[in-house]
Amino acid sequence: MTIIITGSSAGIGFAIAEYFGKKGHQVFGLSRTLSESQFFQSISVDVTKKESIDSTIFEILKENKSIDLLINNAGMGMVGPVEDTTQEDILKLFSLNLSGSVMMMSAVLPNMRENKKGKIINISSIGSEMGLPFRGFYSASKSALDKVTEAIRYEVYPWNIEVCSLHLGDIKTNIAENRLKTNVSEAYKDVFTKVYDHMNGHVKDGTEPIEVAEFVEKLLEKNKWKAHYYFGKFGQKIGIPLKWILSQNFYEKLMKKYNKLD
Repeated sequence: MTIIITGSSAGIGFAIAEYFGKKGHQVFGLSRTLSESQFFQSISVDVTKKESIDSTIFEILKENKSIDLLINNAGMGMVGPVEDTTQEDILKLFSLNLSGSVMMMSAVLPNMRENKKGKIINISSIGSEMGLPFRGFYSASKSALDKVTEAIRYEVYPWNIEVCSLHLGDIKTNIAENRLKTNVSEAYKDVFTKVYDHMNGHVKDGTEPIEVAEFVEKLLEKNKWKAHYYFGKFGQKIGIPLKWILSQNFYEKLMKKYNKLD
């Protein structure tokens, strides 16, 4: 199987790339920073630049007849109050988390249509299902990707191409070091500091990235995919059905308590 994984220089992307490379698959890891691994081929690519993506896919297809799986993992977090967030940071976030994934799909889909098969996994977040305090734009960027995923499933269905969103809870990675962090105004400083420390604690105690790779492997064994899959600790996954079961006011009360706002 020929697999392309974006955001493969560290964390989840690196773990998945090595995992499938060790299984004997042909794996190409795409990221701006090259990785050192004997189990997959690392290629320097800026997934926010169409020219960079297209030239890379062209080179990969010179030696491979098909692209069997694309995992859109490249992305970044962003924290800070909605009020304090700049337009520049919003556009930067959406350029990577949304546009980058869309351009990657557009680059591989012609080959998948030609072969009448292919699979695409867009890495999303459990947080895409609700507006998280001080992570509003991150939630929004992943929610936008979810809706694009739902739409494209209809569009590529005739060619036997499967697409899904994989919503992750907190995974033990260095995401905290790479987040965009807005300047926090004086009005929000105290509450933001409390929520931010709590947020980083969840990441520190998160699930190991290798477990995400194992979940992806199980996903690939399924003949037909649903639009959404959820992976993470129970306490995070339960927030999704509760959002639809509970009243909005009671749900917000629980979220405030979970995020240390009360």
